Amino acid sequence: MLGIGSTTAIVYGVRRHRPARSGPWLLLAGAIAASTAGDVLTALNRPGLADVCFYVMIVLVAGCLLQLTRVGAILVDRARLIDLLALACSTLLAVWVFVIGDAGQIGEVSGAYVIGALLLLAVVVRLLVAVGRNLSAVLLVIGAVGVLVSDIAQPLWPGRLSESGFVVLYLAWGAAALHPSMLRLTDPVTPRPSPWRVRWAALLGISVATPPVVLMIEAVNGTVGDGVVIAVAGAITLLLTITRLADSVTLNGQALTRERGLRQASAALVAAADTAAVDRAVRAAIAELMPPAAIRSTDFAVEDRQLTPEAVPGAGPPRRSWWAGSVQGDYATLVCPLWLEPLDVARPSGGALTLVGRRDTLSATRDTLEVLAGQAALALDRICLVEAVGRRDSDLYLRAVIRNSADIMVVIDPDRRVRYASPSLRELLGVDDLPPLATLDDLVDPDDRGQLRQAFDSAGDGVVFCSLRRADDSQVMVEATYRDLREDRLVQGFVVTMRRFPQGHEPNEQLRHGDNLDDLPARLNRRSSRDKFRY
Repeated sequence: MLGIGSTTAIVYGVRRHRPARSGPWLLLAGAIAASTAGDVLTALNRPGLADVCFYVMIVLVAGCLLQLTRVGAILVDRARLIDLLALACSTLLAVWVFVIGDAGQIGEVSGAYVIGALLLLAVVVRLLVAVGRNLSAVLLVIGAVGVLVSDIAQPLWPGRLSESGFVVLYLAWGAAALHPSMLRLTDPVTPRPSPWRVRWAALLGISVATPPVVLMIEAVNGTVGDGVVIAVAGAITLLLTITRLADSVTLNGQALTRERGLRQASAALVAAADTAAVDRAVRAAIAELMPPAAIRSTDFAVEDRQLTPEAVPGAGPPRRSWWAGSVQGDYATLVCPLWLEPLDVARPSGGALTLVGRRDTLSATRDTLEVLAGQAALALDRICLVEAVGRRDSDLYLRAVIRNSADIMVVIDPDRRVRYASPSLRELLGVDDLPPLATLDDLVDPDDRGQLRQAFDSAGDGVVFCSLRRADDSQVMVEATYRDLREDRLVQGFVVTMRRFPQGHEPNEQLRHGDNLDDLPARLNRRSSRDKFRY
Protein backbone atom coordinates (compact mmCIF):
# COMPACT_ATOMS: atom_id res chain seq x y z
CA MET A 1 0.00 0.00 0.00
CA LEU A 2 2.85 2.38 0.75
CA GLY A 3 4.32 1.83 -2.72
CA ILE A 4 0.98 2.49 -4.41
CA GLY A 5 0.42 5.57 -2.26
CA SER A 6 3.89 6.92 -3.05
CA THR A 7 3.38 6.38 -6.79
CA THR A 8 0.01 8.15 -6.64
CA ALA A 9 1.55 11.02 -4.67
CA ILE A 10 4.25 11.56 -7.29
CA VAL A 11 1.74 11.57 -10.15
CA TYR A 12 -0.49 13.98 -8.22
CA GLY A 13 2.46 16.25 -7.43
CA VAL A 14 3.40 16.43 -11.11
CA ARG A 15 -0.15 17.32 -12.13
CA ARG A 16 -0.47 19.91 -9.37
CA HIS A 17 2.87 21.74 -9.59
CA ARG A 18 3.52 21.23 -13.33
CA PRO A 19 7.34 21.22 -13.28
CA ALA A 20 9.34 22.27 -16.33
CA ARG A 21 10.21 18.58 -16.90
CA SER A 22 7.73 15.98 -15.78
CA GLY A 23 9.66 13.04 -17.28
CA PRO A 24 12.07 12.54 -14.32
CA TRP A 25 9.25 12.41 -11.80
CA LEU A 26 7.19 10.01 -13.89
CA LEU A 27 10.24 7.72 -14.18
CA LEU A 28 10.60 7.94 -10.40
CA ALA A 29 6.96 6.93 -10.01
CA GLY A 30 7.57 3.98 -12.36
CA ALA A 31 10.62 2.94 -10.29
CA ILE A 32 8.57 2.90 -7.08
CA ALA A 33 5.82 0.94 -8.84
CA ALA A 34 8.43 -1.63 -9.98
CA SER A 35 9.82 -1.85 -6.45
CA THR A 36 6.32 -2.39 -5.10
CA ALA A 37 5.73 -5.17 -7.61
CA GLY A 38 9.03 -6.75 -6.54
CA ASP A 39 7.96 -6.69 -2.87
CA VAL A 40 4.67 -8.35 -3.76
CA LEU A 41 6.40 -11.06 -5.80
CA THR A 42 8.86 -11.67 -2.95
CA ALA A 43 5.92 -12.17 -0.58
CA LEU A 44 4.43 -14.64 -3.09
CA ASN A 45 7.73 -16.56 -3.13
CA ARG A 46 8.67 -15.58 -6.70
CA PRO A 47 12.28 -14.46 -6.16
CA GLY A 48 13.25 -14.62 -9.84
CA LEU A 49 10.49 -12.28 -11.01
CA ALA A 50 11.09 -10.09 -7.95
CA ASP A 51 14.73 -9.62 -8.95
CA VAL A 52 13.64 -8.60 -12.44
CA CYS A 53 11.36 -5.94 -10.93
CA PHE A 54 14.16 -4.65 -8.72
CA TYR A 55 16.51 -4.44 -11.69
CA VAL A 56 13.83 -2.54 -13.61
CA MET A 57 13.61 -0.18 -10.65
CA ILE A 58 17.36 0.49 -10.84
CA VAL A 59 17.11 1.23 -14.57
CA LEU A 60 14.14 3.59 -14.09
CA VAL A 61 15.85 5.40 -11.23
CA ALA A 62 18.97 5.79 -13.39
CA GLY A 63 16.83 7.26 -16.18
CA CYS A 64 15.22 9.63 -13.70
CA LEU A 65 18.56 10.88 -12.46
CA LEU A 66 19.88 11.29 -15.98
CA GLN A 67 16.83 13.42 -16.78
CA LEU A 68 17.34 15.53 -13.65
CA THR A 69 20.97 16.15 -14.59
CA ARG A 70 20.74 16.42 -18.36
CA VAL A 71 22.08 19.37 -20.39
CA GLY A 72 20.41 22.58 -19.23
CA ALA A 73 19.24 21.11 -15.93
CA ILE A 74 20.06 22.31 -12.43
CA LEU A 75 23.56 20.81 -12.38
CA VAL A 76 24.44 22.99 -15.43
CA ASP A 77 27.33 20.66 -16.41
CA ARG A 78 27.03 16.97 -15.56
CA ALA A 79 30.07 15.79 -17.51
CA ARG A 80 32.33 15.54 -14.43
CA LEU A 81 29.54 13.83 -12.47
CA ILE A 82 29.10 11.19 -15.18
CA ASP A 83 32.85 10.56 -15.36
CA LEU A 84 33.09 10.12 -11.59
CA LEU A 85 30.00 7.88 -11.45
CA ALA A 86 31.38 5.61 -14.16
CA LEU A 87 34.70 5.35 -12.32
CA ALA A 88 32.92 4.72 -9.00
CA CYS A 89 30.79 1.97 -10.56
CA SER A 90 33.83 0.20 -11.99
CA THR A 91 35.76 0.58 -8.72
CA LEU A 92 32.88 -0.86 -6.68
CA LEU A 93 32.66 -3.78 -9.09
CA ALA A 94 36.37 -4.59 -8.71
CA VAL A 95 36.20 -4.26 -4.91
CA TRP A 96 33.13 -6.46 -4.70
CA VAL A 97 34.52 -9.23 -6.87
CA PHE A 98 38.19 -9.32 -5.78
CA VAL A 99 38.09 -8.01 -2.19
CA ILE A 100 34.78 -8.84 -0.57
CA GLY A 101 34.54 -12.46 -1.60
CA ASP A 102 33.03 -15.35 -3.46
CA ALA A 103 29.99 -14.86 -5.67
CA GLY A 104 29.81 -11.20 -4.75
CA GLN A 105 28.00 -11.91 -1.51
CA ILE A 106 28.38 -11.02 2.16
CA GLY A 107 25.86 -13.44 3.55
CA GLU A 108 22.83 -12.79 1.33
CA VAL A 109 23.72 -9.20 0.41
CA SER A 110 23.46 -8.60 -3.34
CA GLY A 111 26.35 -6.75 -4.91
CA ALA A 112 24.19 -5.42 -7.76
CA TYR A 113 21.72 -3.84 -5.36
CA VAL A 114 24.45 -2.26 -3.24
CA ILE A 115 26.28 -0.81 -6.25
CA GLY A 116 23.03 0.63 -7.61
CA ALA A 117 22.09 2.11 -4.22
CA LEU A 118 25.53 3.68 -3.78
CA LEU A 119 25.39 5.30 -7.21
CA LEU A 120 21.86 6.52 -6.51
CA LEU A 121 23.02 8.08 -3.24
CA ALA A 122 26.00 9.75 -4.94
CA VAL A 123 23.83 11.40 -7.60
CA VAL A 124 21.14 12.70 -5.23
CA VAL A 125 23.80 14.07 -2.88
CA ARG A 126 25.43 15.88 -5.81
CA LEU A 127 22.01 17.20 -6.77
CA LEU A 128 21.46 18.48 -3.23
CA VAL A 129 24.84 20.24 -3.29
CA ALA A 130 23.95 21.95 -6.57
CA VAL A 131 20.48 23.04 -5.47
CA GLY A 132 21.29 24.11 -1.92
CA ARG A 133 18.50 24.32 0.62
CA ASN A 134 15.76 22.39 -1.14
CA LEU A 135 13.37 20.15 0.77
CA SER A 136 12.58 17.89 -2.20
CA ALA A 137 16.29 17.23 -2.76
CA VAL A 138 16.74 16.46 0.96
CA LEU A 139 13.86 13.98 0.81
CA LEU A 140 15.40 12.29 -2.23
CA VAL A 141 18.66 11.89 -0.29
CA ILE A 142 16.78 10.43 2.70
CA GLY A 143 15.05 7.94 0.43
CA ALA A 144 18.36 6.91 -1.18
CA VAL A 145 19.94 6.40 2.27
CA GLY A 146 16.97 4.29 3.31
CA VAL A 147 17.18 1.95 0.33
CA LEU A 148 20.96 1.56 0.76
CA VAL A 149 20.59 0.65 4.43
CA SER A 150 17.83 -1.86 3.71
CA ASP A 151 19.74 -3.46 0.82
CA ILE A 152 22.59 -4.19 3.26
CA ALA A 153 20.66 -4.89 6.50
CA GLN A 154 17.66 -6.84 5.22
CA PRO A 155 19.61 -9.90 3.91
CA LEU A 156 21.78 -9.98 7.03
CA TRP A 157 19.05 -9.44 9.66
CA PRO A 158 15.67 -10.20 8.10
CA GLY A 159 12.75 -8.55 9.80
CA ARG A 160 10.47 -5.52 9.78
CA LEU A 161 13.07 -3.23 11.28
CA SER A 162 15.59 -3.93 8.50
CA GLU A 163 12.87 -3.37 5.90
CA SER A 164 12.00 0.05 7.31
CA GLY A 165 14.44 1.62 4.83
CA PHE A 166 12.06 0.80 1.99
CA VAL A 167 9.23 2.42 3.96
CA VAL A 168 11.40 5.52 4.31
CA LEU A 169 12.03 5.38 0.54
CA TYR A 170 8.32 5.34 -0.32
CA LEU A 171 7.37 8.08 2.13
CA ALA A 172 10.32 10.38 1.36
CA TRP A 173 10.06 10.21 -2.43
CA GLY A 174 6.30 10.64 -2.38
CA ALA A 175 6.64 13.70 -0.14
CA ALA A 176 9.42 15.10 -2.37
CA ALA A 177 7.01 15.22 -5.31
CA LEU A 178 4.24 16.83 -3.25
CA HIS A 179 6.35 19.73 -1.96
CA PRO A 180 6.48 22.88 -4.18
CA SER A 181 10.30 22.89 -4.01
CA MET A 182 10.28 20.04 -6.54
CA LEU A 183 9.95 22.69 -9.26
CA ARG A 184 13.49 23.88 -8.53
CA LEU A 185 14.96 20.47 -9.40
CA THR A 186 13.79 20.70 -13.02
CA ASP A 187 14.25 24.43 -13.63
CA PRO A 188 16.15 24.88 -16.92
CA VAL A 189 19.39 26.85 -16.87
CA THR A 190 21.97 27.84 -19.45
CA PRO A 191 24.42 24.97 -20.07
CA ARG A 192 28.11 25.63 -19.42
CA PRO A 193 30.13 22.83 -20.96
CA SER A 194 33.49 21.93 -19.44
CA PRO A 195 36.58 21.71 -21.65
CA TRP A 196 37.67 18.22 -22.67
CA ARG A 197 40.77 17.09 -20.80
CA VAL A 198 42.91 14.00 -21.35
CA ARG A 199 42.77 12.80 -17.74
CA TRP A 200 39.00 12.70 -17.75
CA ALA A 201 39.01 10.81 -21.03
CA ALA A 202 41.45 8.31 -19.53
CA LEU A 203 39.23 7.80 -16.47
CA LEU A 204 36.20 7.23 -18.68
CA GLY A 205 38.14 4.70 -20.78
CA ILE A 206 39.27 2.81 -17.67
CA SER A 207 35.69 2.75 -16.38
CA VAL A 208 34.36 1.27 -19.61
CA ALA A 209 37.13 -1.35 -19.80
CA THR A 210 36.83 -2.57 -16.18
CA PRO A 211 33.70 -4.80 -16.45
CA PRO A 212 34.98 -6.80 -19.47
CA VAL A 213 38.40 -7.20 -17.80
CA VAL A 214 36.77 -8.47 -14.57
CA LEU A 215 34.65 -10.91 -16.57
CA MET A 216 37.70 -12.15 -18.50
CA ILE A 217 39.68 -12.68 -15.26
CA GLU A 218 36.88 -14.73 -13.71
CA ALA A 219 36.49 -16.76 -16.90
CA VAL A 220 40.23 -17.51 -17.03
CA ASN A 221 40.32 -18.55 -13.35
CA GLY A 222 37.41 -20.91 -13.68
CA THR A 223 33.70 -20.43 -13.03
CA VAL A 224 32.11 -17.02 -13.46
CA GLY A 225 30.35 -16.46 -10.13
CA ASP A 226 29.56 -12.76 -10.39
CA GLY A 227 27.89 -12.63 -13.79
CA VAL A 228 24.86 -10.62 -12.61
CA VAL A 229 26.95 -8.04 -10.77
CA ILE A 230 29.31 -7.68 -13.74
CA ALA A 231 26.37 -7.35 -16.14
CA VAL A 232 24.67 -4.66 -14.04
CA ALA A 233 27.90 -2.72 -13.52
CA GLY A 234 28.77 -3.00 -17.21
CA ALA A 235 25.31 -1.82 -18.25
CA ILE A 236 25.45 1.19 -15.91
CA THR A 237 28.95 2.11 -17.06
CA LEU A 238 27.99 1.77 -20.71
CA LEU A 239 24.85 3.87 -20.18
CA LEU A 240 26.86 6.60 -18.48
CA THR A 241 29.46 6.58 -21.26
CA ILE A 242 26.84 6.82 -24.00
CA THR A 243 25.19 9.68 -22.11
CA ARG A 244 28.51 11.46 -21.79
CA LEU A 245 29.23 11.19 -25.51
CA ALA A 246 25.66 12.17 -26.43
CA ASP A 247 25.95 15.28 -24.28
CA SER A 248 29.21 16.24 -25.99
CA VAL A 249 27.73 15.73 -29.45
CA THR A 250 24.59 17.70 -28.52
CA LEU A 251 26.53 20.63 -27.09
CA ASN A 252 28.86 20.70 -30.07
CA GLY A 253 25.93 20.69 -32.51
CA GLN A 254 24.20 23.46 -30.62
CA ALA A 255 27.38 25.53 -30.56
CA LEU A 256 27.81 25.15 -34.32
CA THR A 257 24.17 26.11 -34.93
CA ARG A 258 24.49 29.19 -32.73
CA GLU A 259 27.75 30.21 -34.40
CA ARG A 260 26.27 29.89 -37.88
CA GLY A 261 23.09 31.75 -36.90
CA LEU A 262 24.97 34.61 -35.23
CA ARG A 263 27.36 34.89 -38.17
CA GLN A 264 24.47 35.21 -40.63
CA ALA A 265 22.68 37.66 -38.33
CA SER A 266 25.83 39.79 -38.03
CA ALA A 267 26.16 40.00 -41.79
CA ALA A 268 22.49 41.00 -42.17
CA LEU A 269 22.69 43.59 -39.37
CA VAL A 270 25.82 45.17 -40.83
CA ALA A 271 24.02 45.60 -44.15
CA ALA A 272 20.82 46.95 -42.53
CA ALA A 273 20.10 50.56 -43.51
CA ASP A 274 16.97 51.21 -41.43
CA THR A 275 15.01 49.92 -38.46
CA ALA A 276 12.79 47.69 -40.59
CA ALA A 277 15.86 45.88 -41.97
CA VAL A 278 17.19 45.33 -38.44
CA ASP A 279 13.80 43.91 -37.40
CA ARG A 280 13.80 41.47 -40.33
CA ALA A 281 17.37 40.38 -39.61
CA VAL A 282 16.62 39.71 -35.93
CA ARG A 283 13.48 37.69 -36.69
CA ALA A 284 15.33 35.65 -39.32
CA ALA A 285 18.10 34.91 -36.81
CA ILE A 286 15.59 33.78 -34.17
CA ALA A 287 13.94 31.46 -36.69
CA GLU A 288 17.38 30.00 -37.43
CA LEU A 289 18.48 29.64 -33.80
CA MET A 290 15.28 28.38 -32.17
CA PRO A 291 13.12 25.32 -32.86
CA PRO A 292 9.96 26.24 -34.81
CA ALA A 293 7.48 25.31 -32.04
CA ALA A 294 9.54 26.72 -29.17
CA ILE A 295 8.66 30.42 -29.67
CA ARG A 296 5.13 31.74 -29.36
CA SER A 297 5.77 35.39 -30.16
CA THR A 298 8.62 37.81 -30.83
CA ASP A 299 8.39 41.55 -30.15
CA PHE A 300 11.16 43.84 -31.42
CA ALA A 301 10.57 47.28 -29.91
CA VAL A 302 13.09 50.06 -30.59
CA GLU A 303 11.71 52.37 -27.87
CA ASP A 304 10.83 51.80 -24.22
CA ARG A 305 7.40 53.37 -24.70
CA GLN A 306 6.47 50.48 -27.00
CA LEU A 307 7.11 47.91 -24.26
CA THR A 308 4.67 46.40 -21.81
CA PRO A 309 5.09 47.48 -18.14
CA GLU A 310 6.64 44.09 -17.25
CA ALA A 311 9.28 44.46 -19.96
CA VAL A 312 10.43 47.96 -18.97
CA PRO A 313 13.78 47.83 -17.13
CA GLY A 314 13.60 48.83 -13.48
CA ALA A 315 15.95 50.81 -11.33
CA GLY A 316 19.44 49.58 -10.56
CA PRO A 317 22.37 48.51 -12.69
CA PRO A 318 21.53 47.42 -16.26
CA ARG A 319 21.10 43.72 -16.94
CA ARG A 320 21.69 41.76 -20.10
CA SER A 321 18.32 39.99 -19.83
CA TRP A 322 15.60 39.09 -17.34
CA TRP A 323 12.38 37.08 -17.00
CA ALA A 324 9.21 39.19 -17.23
CA GLY A 325 5.81 38.37 -15.77
CA SER A 326 4.78 34.99 -14.40
CA VAL A 327 5.55 31.58 -15.87
CA GLN A 328 2.58 30.08 -17.73
CA GLY A 329 3.11 26.33 -17.60
CA ASP A 330 6.16 25.50 -19.68
CA TYR A 331 6.26 28.98 -21.23
CA ALA A 332 7.96 32.16 -20.01
CA THR A 333 8.84 35.66 -21.27
CA LEU A 334 12.49 36.67 -21.75
CA VAL A 335 13.43 40.34 -22.21
CA CYS A 336 16.79 41.30 -23.79
CA PRO A 337 17.31 45.11 -23.75
CA LEU A 338 18.54 46.92 -26.85
CA TRP A 339 20.92 49.13 -24.90
CA LEU A 340 24.66 49.66 -25.07
CA GLU A 341 26.19 51.88 -22.39
CA PRO A 342 28.97 53.48 -24.47
CA LEU A 343 26.49 54.63 -27.15
CA ASP A 344 23.43 55.48 -25.04
CA VAL A 345 23.70 59.15 -26.10
CA ALA A 346 23.23 58.18 -29.76
CA ARG A 347 19.94 56.37 -29.10
CA PRO A 348 18.58 57.03 -25.60
CA SER A 349 15.12 55.64 -26.44
CA GLY A 350 16.07 52.12 -25.30
CA GLY A 351 13.87 49.28 -26.54
CA ALA A 352 14.05 45.53 -26.05
CA LEU A 353 13.77 42.17 -27.76
CA THR A 354 10.96 40.26 -26.01
CA LEU A 355 10.38 36.55 -26.66
CA VAL A 356 7.61 34.32 -25.32
CA GLY A 357 8.41 30.62 -25.62
CA ARG A 358 9.35 27.42 -23.84
CA ARG A 359 11.39 28.23 -20.78
CA ASP A 360 13.86 25.37 -21.21
CA THR A 361 14.64 26.48 -24.79
CA LEU A 362 14.95 30.14 -23.81
CA SER A 363 17.22 29.21 -20.90
CA ALA A 364 19.47 27.07 -23.09
CA THR A 365 19.84 29.86 -25.69
CA ARG A 366 19.78 32.83 -23.32
CA ASP A 367 23.42 33.79 -23.90
CA THR A 368 22.92 33.61 -27.66
CA LEU A 369 19.82 35.81 -27.52
CA GLU A 370 21.69 38.36 -25.40
CA VAL A 371 24.46 38.50 -28.03
CA LEU A 372 21.87 38.88 -30.80
CA ALA A 373 20.16 41.73 -28.92
CA GLY A 374 23.54 43.44 -28.45
CA GLN A 375 24.29 43.19 -32.16
CA ALA A 376 20.84 44.58 -32.98
CA ALA A 377 21.39 47.47 -30.56
CA LEU A 378 24.74 48.18 -32.19
CA ALA A 379 23.09 48.24 -35.63
CA LEU A 380 20.36 50.61 -34.40
CA ASP A 381 22.96 52.90 -32.81
CA ARG A 382 24.95 52.91 -36.04
CA ILE A 383 21.84 53.87 -38.03
CA CYS A 384 21.00 56.65 -35.57
CA LEU A 385 24.56 57.98 -35.68
CA VAL A 386 24.58 57.95 -39.48
CA GLU A 387 21.28 59.85 -39.55
CA ALA A 388 22.59 62.31 -36.95
CA VAL A 389 25.72 62.93 -39.03
CA GLY A 390 23.55 63.42 -42.09
CA ARG A 391 21.38 65.94 -40.27
CA ARG A 392 24.47 67.75 -39.01
CA ASP A 393 25.91 67.95 -42.52
CA SER A 394 22.56 69.19 -43.78
CA ASP A 395 22.48 71.86 -41.08
CA LEU A 396 26.04 72.91 -41.90
CA TYR A 397 25.15 73.15 -45.58
CA LEU A 398 22.07 75.20 -44.73
CA ARG A 399 24.15 77.47 -42.49
CA ALA A 400 26.72 78.04 -45.24
CA VAL A 401 24.04 78.84 -47.83
CA ILE A 402 21.98 81.32 -45.79
CA ARG A 403 24.72 82.83 -43.64
CA ASN A 404 24.37 86.23 -45.34
CA SER A 405 20.64 86.01 -45.94
CA ALA A 406 18.22 88.33 -44.21
CA ASP A 407 15.61 85.58 -43.94
CA ILE A 408 15.13 84.09 -40.49
CA MET A 409 15.26 80.29 -40.65
CA VAL A 410 14.98 77.90 -37.70
CA VAL A 411 15.16 74.06 -37.60
CA ILE A 412 13.24 72.62 -34.65
CA ASP A 413 13.25 69.05 -33.31
CA PRO A 414 9.93 67.26 -32.60
CA ASP A 415 10.28 68.23 -28.91
CA ARG A 416 10.49 71.91 -30.04
CA ARG A 417 14.18 72.30 -29.21
CA VAL A 418 16.03 74.64 -31.54
CA ARG A 419 18.55 72.60 -33.50
CA TYR A 420 19.65 75.36 -35.86
CA ALA A 421 18.92 79.07 -36.11
CA SER A 422 20.20 81.45 -38.78
CA PRO A 423 22.38 84.41 -37.72
CA SER A 424 19.58 86.83 -38.56
CA LEU A 425 17.50 85.43 -35.66
CA ARG A 426 20.24 86.24 -33.19
CA GLU A 427 20.46 89.75 -34.63
CA LEU A 428 16.71 90.11 -34.31
CA LEU A 429 16.73 89.00 -30.67
CA GLY A 430 19.80 91.02 -29.84
CA VAL A 431 21.82 88.12 -28.45
CA ASP A 432 25.24 86.76 -29.31
CA ASP A 433 24.09 83.14 -29.27
CA LEU A 434 21.15 81.00 -28.17
CA PRO A 435 21.33 78.71 -25.10
CA PRO A 436 22.43 75.13 -26.00
CA LEU A 437 19.08 73.52 -25.11
CA ALA A 438 16.81 76.44 -25.99
CA THR A 439 13.26 75.64 -27.12
CA LEU A 440 10.94 77.68 -29.29
CA ASP A 441 8.81 78.36 -26.20
CA ASP A 442 11.77 80.13 -24.61
CA LEU A 443 11.90 82.61 -27.51
CA VAL A 444 8.24 83.65 -27.78
CA ASP A 445 5.99 85.65 -25.49
CA PRO A 446 4.23 83.53 -22.80
CA ASP A 447 0.81 84.57 -24.16
CA ASP A 448 1.62 83.03 -27.54
CA ARG A 449 3.00 79.70 -26.35
CA GLY A 450 -0.39 77.96 -26.26
CA GLN A 451 -1.24 78.53 -29.91
CA LEU A 452 2.35 77.69 -30.81
CA ARG A 453 2.16 74.30 -29.09
CA GLN A 454 -1.20 73.61 -30.71
CA ALA A 455 0.22 74.40 -34.14
CA PHE A 456 3.29 72.20 -33.78
CA ASP A 457 1.40 69.32 -32.18
CA SER A 458 -0.85 69.03 -35.23
CA ALA A 459 0.37 67.42 -38.43
CA GLY A 460 1.00 69.36 -41.61
CA ASP A 461 2.28 72.81 -42.60
CA GLY A 462 0.93 76.17 -41.48
CA VAL A 463 1.42 79.78 -40.46
CA VAL A 464 1.35 81.31 -36.96
CA PHE A 465 1.73 84.87 -35.76
CA CYS A 466 3.66 85.38 -32.57
CA SER A 467 5.81 87.82 -30.62
CA LEU A 468 9.46 87.12 -29.93
CA ARG A 469 11.09 88.37 -26.75
CA ARG A 470 14.28 90.37 -27.26
CA ALA A 471 17.23 90.57 -24.88
CA ASP A 472 16.05 94.03 -23.67
CA ASP A 473 12.58 92.56 -22.79
CA SER A 474 10.96 94.26 -25.76
CA GLN A 475 8.85 92.32 -28.23
CA VAL A 476 8.89 91.97 -31.98
CA MET A 477 6.07 90.63 -34.15
CA VAL A 478 6.86 87.86 -36.67
CA GLU A 479 4.97 85.70 -39.11
CA ALA A 480 6.26 82.11 -38.78
CA THR A 481 5.69 79.76 -41.70
CA TYR A 482 6.50 76.20 -40.73
CA ARG A 483 6.85 72.95 -42.66
CA ASP A 484 6.37 69.57 -40.99
CA LEU A 485 9.36 67.45 -42.07
CA ARG A 486 9.41 65.01 -39.15
CA GLU A 487 9.10 62.08 -41.54
CA ASP A 488 12.00 63.28 -43.68
CA ARG A 489 15.06 61.13 -42.91
CA LEU A 490 17.51 64.04 -43.22
CA VAL A 491 15.49 66.62 -41.27
CA GLN A 492 13.27 64.84 -38.71
CA GLY A 493 11.78 68.07 -37.41
CA PHE A 494 10.15 71.38 -38.40
CA VAL A 495 11.63 74.03 -40.70
CA VAL A 496 10.36 77.47 -39.70
CA THR A 497 10.78 80.63 -41.79
CA MET A 498 10.07 83.87 -39.90
CA ARG A 499 9.25 87.27 -41.40
CA ARG A 500 9.30 90.39 -39.27
CA PHE A 501 6.48 92.89 -39.64
CA PRO A 502 7.51 96.49 -40.23
CA GLN A 503 7.19 98.57 -37.09
CA GLY A 504 3.91 100.48 -36.93
CA HIS A 505 2.08 97.99 -39.17
CA GLU A 506 -0.22 95.29 -37.91
CA PRO A 507 -0.41 91.81 -39.38
CA ASN A 508 -4.16 92.12 -39.97
CA GLU A 509 -3.51 94.94 -42.37
CA GLN A 510 -1.83 92.47 -44.71
CA LEU A 511 -4.43 89.73 -44.34
CA ARG A 512 -6.96 89.15 -47.05
CA HIS A 513 -10.60 89.79 -46.34
CA GLY A 514 -12.21 86.86 -44.53
CA ASP A 515 -8.97 85.52 -42.98
CA ASN A 516 -9.28 84.08 -39.49
CA LEU A 517 -8.04 86.60 -36.92
CA ASP A 518 -7.98 84.02 -34.13
CA ASP A 519 -4.50 82.98 -35.25
CA LEU A 520 -3.08 86.38 -34.35
CA PRO A 521 -1.02 86.74 -31.19
CA ALA A 522 -2.95 87.29 -27.99
CA ARG A 523 -1.00 90.45 -27.22
CA LEU A 524 -2.00 91.91 -30.60
CA ASN A 525 -5.70 91.14 -30.07
CA ARG A 526 -5.58 92.82 -26.68
CA ARG A 527 -3.91 95.91 -28.17
CA SER A 528 -6.42 96.08 -31.04
CA SER A 529 -9.29 96.00 -28.54
CA ARG A 530 -7.65 98.69 -26.44
CA ASP A 531 -7.23 100.95 -29.51
CA LYS A 532 -10.84 100.31 -30.56
CA PHE A 533 -12.36 101.53 -27.29
CA ARG A 534 -9.79 104.24 -26.47
CA TYR A 535 -12.12 107.09 -27.39
